[in-house]
Parts: sequence; C-alpha cells; structure tokens
Amino acid sequence: MIALSDDTLNALPAGIDVPRYDRRTLKAGIVHIGLGNFHRAHQSWYLHRLMQQGLALDWAIVGAGVRPYDNEIRNRLEKQDFLTTLIALDPAGVVGEVTGSMIGYVPVQKGNRQLIDALAAPDIRIVSLTVTEGGYYIDPVSKGFDVSHADIRHDAAHPDTPRTAFGAIVAALKLRRDGGVGPFTVQSCDNLQGNGTVLRQTVVSLARLSDPDLADWIESNCSFPNSMIDCIVPATGPGEITLVRNMGIDDRAPVTHEHFRQWVIEDDFCAGRPDWDKVGAQFSNDVHGYEAQKIRILNGGHQLIANVAEVLGIETVSQAMQHPLVAGFFRKVEIEEIVPHVTPVPGMTPAAYVDLIETRFSNPRIVDTIRRIAFDGSSRHTGMILPTVRDARAVNAPLDGLALAEAAWARMCEGTRDDGSDIAPNDPLWAQLNATAQKAKSSPVAWLEQRQLYGDLADCPRFATSFSRWLNMMYHDGMNAALLTYLKGA
Repeated sequence: MIALSDDTLNALPAGIDVPRYDRRTLKAGIVHIGLGNFHRAHQSWYLHRLMQQGLALDWAIVGAGVRPYDNEIRNRLEKQDFLTTLIALDPAGVVGEVTGSMIGYVPVQKGNRQLIDALAAPDIRIVSLTVTEGGYYIDPVSKGFDVSHADIRHDAAHPDTPRTAFGAIVAALKLRRDGGVGPFTVQSCDNLQGNGTVLRQTVVSLARLSDPDLADWIESNCSFPNSMIDCIVPATGPGEITLVRNMGIDDRAPVTHEHFRQWVIEDDFCAGRPDWDKVGAQFSNDVHGYEAQKIRILNGGHQLIANVAEVLGIETVSQAMQHPLVAGFFRKVEIEEIVPHVTPVPGMTPAAYVDLIETRFSNPRIVDTIRRIAFDGSSRHTGMILPTVRDARAVNAPLDGLALAEAAWARMCEGTRDDGSDIAPNDPLWAQLNATAQKAKSSPVAWLEQRQLYGDLADCPRFATSFSRWLNMMYHDGMNAALLTYLKGA
C-alpha cells in the first residue's frame, strides 16, 4: 500500500497515470468554492489533462468552502498534497489516474477573511462554484433572489464578514475594484439551467443590498458564463476507499466516476481562461439547448426514479434500472412526456439522448445511491420536473407520468417505505415536507398547495386530478401497483 503524495507518484503501481508536469512550478489562477467529488472528477480533470500537455500551468486550482465539511475534505487532501485518485468505472473495466491540478485549499473560518483575501489575489482570474442547485438563494416559484434568507440578511448587513460564498465574492470584488486589480470571471458548475445567469443575479443582487455602486461595477465588468456539466460521480464511501486500496494506493479521498464527461461552456471570460476545448470541452453560444436537454432528460430522469425507488427500498440507480417496472416507467415518461418538450442539439436528438442516459444509468459498476439522487427534492423537482409539467400543461400534452413522479415524491416525504421501514430525512426542508406529506395522505391536493414549490399547478385540474389518483393508489395498493397501472395505460 503506497500513501498518495508528491513524493510517491513515481512509486505508484503500473497502469496508474500520474502527473507528468512539475507541480512545484504551478501557479494558482482559479479558486473553486464547494470542492466536492464532482469538481475533482470534472473541471479539475479537464485542467489536469491540459497540464499533461504542458499547458495552463498558471491556472492551478485552490479549493475553498464555507461549510464545516469543507475543512474535513481540506484536511484529508492536504495530507496527500491535494492529489486525487480518479477511478473510471466502465462495464469494460476499471481505470485509475492521479490528478494534480489542485495545489491548495483555503481554511474555513468564521467571517471568511482568508477566503476573501484568496479571491482578491491578482493572479486569480476565475472563481468557480459547485454549491448545489438549491444553494443560490432563489425563490423556487418566482425565480427571483431571496432577500429574506437569514444568511443573505446577514451578508447585506455585514459585508466584510459574510457567511456565504457569494458574500465572500462580493467582498473580494470590492477589494479588487478599490485596489485597481480588476474583475474575475464567476463560473457556476452546478446543474441549473442558465447557471451563469442565475449566479449573476445572486452576486449582483447581494452586492446591491449593501453597495449599489459596487453592484453596478460587478454587472459591467465581471462575466458569468453559462455552462452545461455532465458526469455521474457517486459519493465516496467504504467501498470506494476499498477499491482504491485494492489498486495499491492509500488515498483518503478518492473519487469514482463513469467513463463519460461533457462540458459545454459559453465563451465569456473577462480575465482569460484555460483552453479547455483542447481536451474535450466545447465552447458554444447555444449552451441553453445542451443544458435544457441534460437537465430535463438526465437530471429529470434521476428524479423520475429516485422517489419511486426509495419507497420500494431499492438502493442504487443501476439496481433501479434492473427493476422492470421502474425501468419501464423511466423510459415511458422520458419518451412520451419529456422528449416532446426538448429541442435537439447538434449531433444528438432527445430520443437518442434518452438511450444514452438509459445505458449510463444501467452501468452496474457505478454505485450511485438512490439516497444521493433523491436528496434536496425541493430544489430538484422544481428545477428538473416542474418546468416540463408546465410545458405539457400549456399545450395539453400528456403529463400522467410526471404527476406520478410528483406523487412518488410526496409518498417518499411521508417517511416510510412500502415495507414499513423508515426513510431518513433527506431534504433541507424535510420537516415542512414531511408535515405536508402527512396531510396529503388524506387530502392529496394539500401537497400541491405548497405554492412556494408548485405555484399555480395546484389550479390545473388535469395535473391535480392525476396526482391525487396516483398518490391514493400508492397508499392503498402500493408503488408497484401504481407503476404497473401507468405502464398499462389504465
């Protein structure tokens, strides 16, 4: 067993690709906030591949965060010189490589002073984020900035000691403006349609609460490129640790991922960027089309199966795709109710994309848990399922399967499975959702009357009637019966 570090790279087992560049010469150009598994398997990997070609050596990544978890992962990575073992899991085989594009990690502290100073450093030209879909302080119905949140109110009143990543960005940009350093690009790497546009709204709106002139400067000088990111990256647990150890490497924070990546980026970088397109990323003026296809078909597909599978006690995505009723439900809803509202992109029709996603979800080597994809349904359903419901409502298109998916979410939030076992809380709004789900057992429409989630969809008789039918059936006859009824078209 070889402990991962700069000093042991040349001693790692044969077949493990390692950095061929001199990491001692790397210079930071990017701070990434919210450095979890996805970032290390995606953006960090693209940069590593550029560095393997001797390029982008002044664009190294410094990790950062504002949560206690971020200090946890920082401590683990620091002990191995911020190296990561990536393991690609493909039905044809397993491939490992070590990436070295990350060179530091800002300690998490109250007030985020060190983070602000790191962001204000002149060499930092991109600040990127993965803070989850629900982390942008957006009202789920109006899509406007949520000025009522306690963290936002704090950052507006105390802009020099912010709690949020966005507050730290605003504080750093003030230092850069006042010091003549200039702006940086702020880049979202989250699964949000128009993620750059959403990020711009959050940063500029927060700045405007305390310093309108600074908000104007940010809006005029900073750039917020939209992007579509895609790679299935499971959480790391004991199985992943064992897998990397079986390869002969002692890595405290390895990352497994599928053997597929896609990154489509709007080319809008106010202070320069790495040439990611030289290693497979795609710059495009039509990011919206790619992200709409991915969010509605892939991320929406996750939500189709997540709650159904949780209620049935299925543990992983690939196991769910082996269940004939779950797999049939996934395909029928995708083809009949989602694909008609998705515009093709160059080289990929929506129907062909469903085939690709079906294959990726079925990969048995990817141990992607149902619990992970079911997390934060209050953000994911509103962003990944309900837009399609509204499109279907507008043109009187089929929506029974989408209504079933929403009923399955309400059923899951009740907190028990069909076998009577308990479902642990799995949403930032769990207490509210659970209380409403209890009411919906006897009055299903109570679930849809959560206006902060559903807006006026409760007023759509076709959707509300279908939703109520499925939820009643789930409680009276079970989830399998509801799925079978839908598949039979009954």
